[in-house]
Amino acid sequence: MEVIFIKDLKNQGKKGQIKNVKDGYGQNFLIKNGYAVKKTKENLAKLNHELFKKQQEDDLKRKEAEIKKLELNNVILEFKVKTGAGDKVFGSISVKQIKDKLQEQGFKIEKSAIELTNTISSLGFHNVNINLYPEIIATIKVHLIK
Repeated sequence: MEVIFIKDLKNQGKKGQIKNVKDGYGQNFLIKNGYAVKKTKENLAKLNHELFKKQQEDDLKRKEAEIKKLELNNVILEFKVKTGAGDKVFGSISVKQIKDKLQEQGFKIEKSAIELTNTISSLGFHNVNINLYPEIIATIKVHLIK
């Protein structure tokens, strides 16, 4: 019996996968518990429609991320910080501060998307990467001033 998985099932199949299974297992476990449906023309057409819809949404999100990347690449965030002897900065700039500053400028970015490789704790310009979408990374400049 061929079934189409409609939910992920560990070590068995992923959503959208078509797999040949034994009749009893397919009927009594997979279909009964809602993990899969029997492979028919209607269910196959439904699967193809869902995959097409998902692909369109993915393309739209990718285009939006590309546009946002172009906008973000020109952004310079300025932070006024307190310094001590020898222009040593007290503390450092956090991801939350960067997120809040971006939000003030109209960008909605999740904290998890902001990638700080080094602590920002010295005066001057620092590059910060923002992961907008897989393989689409914007780079903003953070400028620390007295």
